[in-house]
Amino acid sequence: MPVNLSGRSFTKILDFTPDEIQYLVDVAKTFKNLKRNGVPHRYLEGKNIVLLFEKTSTRTRCSFEVAGYDLGMGVTYLDPGSSQMGKKESIEDTGRVLGRFYDGIEYRGFSQDLVEELAKVSGVPVWNGLTDKFHPTQMIADLLTIEENFPMGVKGLKFVFFGDLRNNMGNSLMVLGAKMGMHFVGCGPKELMPEPELIETCKEIAAQTGATITFTDDAKEAAKDADVLYTDIWVSMGEPAELWAERIKLLKPFQVNSELMGLAHKDAIFMHCLPSFHDTQTTIGEDVHEKFGLEEMEVTDEVFESAQSKVFDEAENRMHTIKAIMYATLR
Repeated sequence: MPVNLSGRSFTKILDFTPDEIQYLVDVAKTFKNLKRNGVPHRYLEGKNIVLLFEKTSTRTRCSFEVAGYDLGMGVTYLDPGSSQMGKKESIEDTGRVLGRFYDGIEYRGFSQDLVEELAKVSGVPVWNGLTDKFHPTQMIADLLTIEENFPMGVKGLKFVFFGDLRNNMGNSLMVLGAKMGMHFVGCGPKELMPEPELIETCKEIAAQTGATITFTDDAKEAAKDADVLYTDIWVSMGEPAELWAERIKLLKPFQVNSELMGLAHKDAIFMHCLPSFHDTQTTIGEDVHEKFGLEEMEVTDEVFESAQSKVFDEAENRMHTIKAIMYATLR
């Protein structure tokens, strides 16, 4: 049966079937080929979208803007100081107003409940550019990147996420693994586990797709025979800087380094949603180095810059997959 996502919002991967997720990846592959071959694809000309950002971004903002322009749409960007949302105007009223002006709304911020409310009241597709709980647009880009490196299919691959297992990436990757039949391994400290309810939901999905969901605090055991090793920064945007000391103590044993990569399959890949603190060439990296003596955090520079690292392919794929999401839901 053909997949039809027209009019749907995209707030979390849990709402989509494996076939629907795969459809988005396949559409993204088509758009990537068109883009790289210089073939115009202004398929949504005449439509307009608005980007609501409560959290700043490089990849998400640029991906939505370029994708929107390539599809022929008008794009409005509203930063945290450019709207009355949540200050002088309720979320509900903001969503209902913007739904009268725009054909689609992107939201990037803190609350999953907020993006769900926007989707409920706006009357147009709403896309989650990141919340405290989920990062669904990143998941489609990640799946495309994995498929490009494992053309025989992702089902049965061993996918390991190292770090804070209950952040938006840990949550989303666990759901993606369950949906797509991968063997997801969450490797991190017991203090930073996902919510039990979400784990149970993912295990129920996994029982239908052939996936497995497991957790360990043994980094070497997790890396053994892995196909994909994935990590994220140790303190997320919006969290207080005071958390660095605690997170470094908890997460340093789960740094992705050459030893862990050596335990994985020889054709294993490294992934990271970015930004990454793999050196001291940022203000935060320099500050952490001065305070704690670390020159590298969640991943070593050696791994980040290696041939196995697919982080910049992954970053590019944000644009192609966001284009697919908008096209599929707005056409």
